[in-house]
Amino acid sequence: MPSESAPISNDARRALERELADLHTERTAVAATLHSDTGVGDRADEADELQRVEELQRLDARISELTTRLRRADTAGPPPTDLVGVGSTVTVRFPDGTVETFQIGELAEELDPTLVTADSPLGRALLGHHAGDTVSYHAPAGNSTAVVVSLGESPGGIRRS
Repeated sequence: MPSESAPISNDARRALERELADLHTERTAVAATLHSDTGVGDRADEADELQRVEELQRLDARISELTTRLRRADTAGPPPTDLVGVGSTVTVRFPDGTVETFQIGELAEELDPTLVTADSPLGRALLGHHAGDTVSYHAPAGNSTAVVVSLGESPGGIRRS
């Protein structure tokens, strides 16, 4: 995750908060399986215990990462409304006339067709632009362009064409 403060949308915040709550629940369950006694067990018990400790470390790292990301988002404030940035909702028109609304996100969400990551070709091209600007980017089929139609929430937050 980037080290700078970057705004996130309310939907992204809720998704991160849900993931954080799930991680805390999972961590509690894994921690409850750790043995606190110092009795001697066989090698299989030791290996299993080590695996649970490693799982706790992985969970703790992700919990820390999400907590930091949410705290930095609070510091950054809301997404910009006058130019495309991380957290912005942007409607674009493609050369074939298709109009679609996307959210510029920091992380790809599972099967979310309305999210464009800031590090994708289209996402990078859109960052810092205003409504009315034409952007160029390299798509899998070759170079392409898109016109920024508007910034802000689309009705229902869905793609349009």
